[in-house]
Amino acid sequence: MNILVINGVNLNLTGTREKGIYGEETLDEINAELRAFAEGKGHSADFFQSNLEGELCEAIQSAQGRYDGIVLNAGAYSHYSIAIRDAIAATSLPVVEVHMSNVHAREAFRRTSVLTEVCRGEILGFGKRSYLLALESFFL
Repeated sequence: MNILVINGVNLNLTGTREKGIYGEETLDEINAELRAFAEGKGHSADFFQSNLEGELCEAIQSAQGRYDGIVLNAGAYSHYSIAIRDAIAATSLPVVEVHMSNVHAREAFRRTSVLTEVCRGEILGFGKRSYLLALESFFL
């Protein structure tokens, strides 16, 4: 299987922003671990990050026919981006929504995701391991 891991707004700052929530590893370090994990299972993973909503929609749309699924951490866009929700709904690819933090234990506005109902599942609260669990869900 070939999985696309998409990271949204502000996730390029992982490792330097709010370390108590997001940890000290950079997104590149996390991606390297995910790539090694996928390859160790005989699969592959590619990575995309953007702070721009439209670019995230394009990445989701262009994944059709190229990937077997998507692991998506849309960041704050998860809470209000109908555009990203519609891009997910427009594809037949399974998408697993990921959050490093437990959004239900944070500010009230983070407790709702407009993406969840069009995703295969949601994994949150396990730091970088949320990505590993999401990736592994495709390999079961």
